Amino acid sequence: MPPTLLVLLAIASVQFGAALAKGLFDEVGVGGSVFLRVLFAALVLMAVWRPSPRGRSRNDLALVAVFGIVLACMNLSFYSSIDRIPLGAAVTFEFVGPLGVAVAGSRRPLDLVWVGLAAAGILLLSDLGQGGLDGLGIGLALLAGAFWAAYILLSARVGQRFEGADGLALAMVVGTALLVPVGVAEAGSDLLVPWILAVGAAVAVLSSAIPYALEMEALRRLPTGVFGVLMSLEPGMAALAGYVLLGEGLAAREIVAIMLVVAASAGASRGAALAPRDA
Repeated sequence: MPPTLLVLLAIASVQFGAALAKGLFDEVGVGGSVFLRVLFAALVLMAVWRPSPRGRSRNDLALVAVFGIVLACMNLSFYSSIDRIPLGAAVTFEFVGPLGVAVAGSRRPLDLVWVGLAAAGILLLSDLGQGGLDGLGIGLALLAGAFWAAYILLSARVGQRFEGADGLALAMVVGTALLVPVGVAEAGSDLLVPWILAVGAAVAVLSSAIPYALEMEALRRLPTGVFGVLMSLEPGMAALAGYVLLGEGLAAREIVAIMLVVAASAGASRGAALAPRDA
């Protein structure tokens, strides 16, 4: 399968998984949905990679702990955001994080153009606070973007110290532990309902297992810049998933705003040292 198709399938898997998770909000709330997503992702990764913290230095364990905290906070803030604003808009605001990482790693004058395009897109999408988007939802999406940027930087360090997905699997366990109080407090015994567990497992597979495997394979066969350009299509795919599964339509102004951010991210990613991996 061509590596470009692998990346597109990974993007679609992540965003349709997010749309599926949003359908659980009425049943178990945001906290319960996030907890199930991270829990099953941790179970899958631990079963496949079987990492062990034994023999690791304190610095390595501390790095994994911080990585897990970032994963938990990123997912919680992002899911809280899509509870308030459409999925396509949330991912567009969130993409400010990886875009910032791409621009920070480069010193090209052309990057100022991409920053300007992204800023124009964000301002157009938010409509300077006069539009129909919830302000708190926008803020939560931007917060998720900041955690996504931290995820990209931390994943590079974790990848240097751990083999394969060992570090990510251990971090997912940390994230799960942190989200237990949030999930149980909001969902309670509903977390034990069989069909809810099944949907939560499907969300985890779509949002973590499948895209991680596809992106790992694509990165072996694609330059980092090309991979980053393809990943920049994520806001557009999120808008499509929101429309197909959730009936979230977008105004012409919002579509143009998303296209501006996609173009800015694609341009910045071409020369970036770190690709905007899915989180």
